[in-house]
Order: sequence, then C-alpha cells, then structure tokens
Amino acid sequence: MIRIATAGFQHESNTFSSVPASLEMWRRAGILEDAEAIRAEYASSQSTLAGFFAVAAEETGVELVPLFFTRLMPMGAMTPEATAFIFDKIIAALREQGPWDAVLLPLHGAAVSETWRDADGELVRRVREAVGPDVPVGVALDMHANVSPQLVAHATVVTVYQTNPHIDAYAQARHCAEMVLQTVRGRIRPTSALAMPPLVVNILCQGTDDAPMRDLLKLAQAQGARPGVLSVSVVEGYPYADVQEMGMSFIAVTDHDAALAQDVVQTLALAAWQMRAELNHGAASIDEALLQAQAEAAGPVVLFDVGDNVGGGSPGDSTLILHAARRLGIADLLQAVCDPEVVALAQAAGVGGRITAAVGGKSDSLHGTPFAISGVVTALSDGTYEETGPTHGGFRFFNDGASCALRTDDGYRLVLTSRSAGSSSLQQFRALGIEPRSMKIIVAKGVHSPRPAMTPIAKAMIWVASAGVTSADLSTFRYQHRRVPLYPLEPDTVWP
Repeated sequence: MIRIATAGFQHESNTFSSVPASLEMWRRAGILEDAEAIRAEYASSQSTLAGFFAVAAEETGVELVPLFFTRLMPMGAMTPEATAFIFDKIIAALREQGPWDAVLLPLHGAAVSETWRDADGELVRRVREAVGPDVPVGVALDMHANVSPQLVAHATVVTVYQTNPHIDAYAQARHCAEMVLQTVRGRIRPTSALAMPPLVVNILCQGTDDAPMRDLLKLAQAQGARPGVLSVSVVEGYPYADVQEMGMSFIAVTDHDAALAQDVVQTLALAAWQMRAELNHGAASIDEALLQAQAEAAGPVVLFDVGDNVGGGSPGDSTLILHAARRLGIADLLQAVCDPEVVALAQAAGVGGRITAAVGGKSDSLHGTPFAISGVVTALSDGTYEETGPTHGGFRFFNDGASCALRTDDGYRLVLTSRSAGSSSLQQFRALGIEPRSMKIIVAKGVHSPRPAMTPIAKAMIWVASAGVTSADLSTFRYQHRRVPLYPLEPDTVWP
C-alpha cells in the first residue's frame, strides 16, 4: 500500500491590507483536522483537494490520508501566532502519522507571514525536513503565486493553475498527484527549473482567455509537448504582496533533464518579456464605466470593481461606485457590500420592514464613505449557498455570513453580507430572491474570479479603475521588499 499524506493551507496575503490574518480569522473560516470532515467539504468539488482525492480513488493500492486543511479569504499578512499554529499542526501530523511514501500539499503560493515573508516556501522546506530527502513532495499552487526558489528546491514537482479565472484547479491537482505517484513507482525522476524575469503583470491583463496571456499559454503548451517535459507552468504572480519574489515566473518539470527544464523556462520568460507592454494596461474610470453601462441597450452590464477585489484581499465594502452612480442619476444597479452592522439592523426589522442606514465604507479610508439608504428588507439568510457550476478555484460551498437583501427607495438593489464576499456565484444573489438577469447593472467585487458566473448572463463587461487595496495602479503602493528594478514600476528596466 502506497500511503500519501495531504495537508496544507491556502492564503493570498495582501500586505497592503490593514486586516491581519489572525488565528481567530482562520478559526472563523474553518480549520479542518478530521479526515472525514476534509473529504466531506472538498471531495465533491472541483478544487485542488478534490483532484488529489480522485487520483487516489482511481489507483489500486493507494491510500490518501488527509491530515489538515484550512483556507482563508485574502486579507493582510498572517500573524506569527496563526503561522506557528498552522505550520506546527501540519508538521506534527506528518511526523506522528508517518511514515509516508509521498506528500501532496494544496497551497496557494502568495501567503506572507509576519514571521516568514515566503510562507509557502518555508512550509515546503519544513515538510521536506520532516519527511527526509527521498520522499516525493508534490505542491499544487494558485496561478497568482509568487514562487520562490526555496519552494521549488524542496518540492519534487510543482503544478500551477493555468486558467484565470481558475477553473482547472482539479485538473492541475490530478496532474500533480499523478506525477508524484509515477515518482514513487520509479517511472520518472522529476527535475525542475524556475525563471523569474523582472516583470509584473497588471491584474487587468491576467485573464487567460484574453490576449496576450492567452498567447503566452499557447506557447507554454507547445513547450510542454517537447519530449522529456512533464509539466510547464506560467505563473502570473500576485502584485499586492510586497515580497522579494513578487512578479511573474515560470516552472518546468522534466524527466531528469535539467538543461531541458532551464531551456523551457528561459524561452517562456523571454517571450513574456517581449510582451511586457501588452501585459500592462489600464481600465475605465468609475464615471466612464457607469456611463458606458447606462448607454448599453440592454443589461445586465457587469462592472468589475477592481479596487475592491475581495479575491485579492480587499474588504468588500467599497461604496465608490455607488456614490458615483447616485451622483450621475444612475440606478437599477445591484451590488454586494460587506456590512454586518446593517445586516443586524435588517434582521431586527425583519422581511418587509423598513430601515434607514449608512451602508459600507467603514473598513478604512480607501474604499469610500458610508452610503446613505432608506428602503425595504426583501430577504434574510444565513449567507450559505451552493454552486454546482464552474467557479473560480473550483469551490462548491460558500458562506458569506448572515446576509440580507435590500430594495432602496431610489432604485438600488443591495446584498449585504457579514463577511467579505466576492461575486463568484450568481447564487449569492438568487439565494436572497434577486435574479441578476433582471438588473441593468451588476457591480462584481473582483477582476477575473466573477467571470465564470457573470459571462453567461452579461451583455457587456467593463473593468473599473476604482481605488482600493487592490487598485490596478501599482504606483499607488509603497513597496519595501520587492526586487528592483521591476517592470513596469521601473519602466526602463533592462533584461536579460
């Protein structure tokens, strides 16, 4: 029997966020240490863990043992207490329940700790130390990883989502698990290479269905077809983590051919460098986006609130677009806003009750001021819903915390949540009795993650250059730890 352990954590740390990823935050999100609880939550999804489970179930003589898993919505850096708790739990479980023939780690790749800025790489190093040099360690990462040489050095194989929105988490996890099993059985000897050109890709340009990222992925697929190449990954990077590794990278895994692996990643890095200007462009201003949406003959028109991208670490309570819409006289607009205080008021009023309140704009000074409303509570819920269709990351079950729906007297439809919540599923609205297709304008808290939900219903989609901790304008951030020079922050960067 081949015994494989799986354990991990997933966090995208926005180091410009004022909300630390404390242990209490992780506990609220859910820390799973029971194998059956992990299976129940993820095995039926299209997530990374589901891919691991599927491969083990299909193979004869393979036992996959889930030890620990937790994931937290993006916010600030992990606190020392949270980091120590998670790392210690994972390493202790590996040591106590071993020996293992292999380990599979479902990570993100853009986690930052106040203790270890390369948190994912540090965990992989500790796992390698715990299991020894000969046990294969497979790592599955998000496409927004900021990949470190340390992580690649201590892993046997690394795979990365190759779609954004991330709808291939399951497939990439399967590939990771399959390579690890082939390694255990002595059929391959993985050798990896990493290239890190001095290049940041603007979040607006990271959609893999759009040029030029689409073209770069096609080139990567061609490189992956070369004899001896086992895996090729384009990694877009995460620009809101102020770390040395921030930026685009490329990973190749070959069957014991270091020169080939290096040639593959260098070829891709050079190609990306030639596209560097195309990989960085802007978006419409808030007023421009609203006026464009109003001019469309029919809706819904989806406005992507880039500066309040919950999937990138924003609070989800920006009111900037709402204020502009009111100023321009544009209503018939649907938006989700995180505001537990007003949710409590709605609960007290009950369905059909009226409330007058100031909504959102309470997390910090970057995302607008509270938006004054009067209106009717049309629905209440516990904020849980299920999405069986494609979702960013392949997740199935969602929990926005206690939630309500409001119809304001001046024509706005608002979904208020108690937790920061993106718009990755139309069920966020439908669970509260709102049919998104009936709206002229929908404001989505995200850049690419809402696209699987919104694309089938949208008559048009517009990306909005809104302010916030996930602004597309990287010049607004004060970096202290990133590499210098780095294009486009240093536009005259020369490479290679």
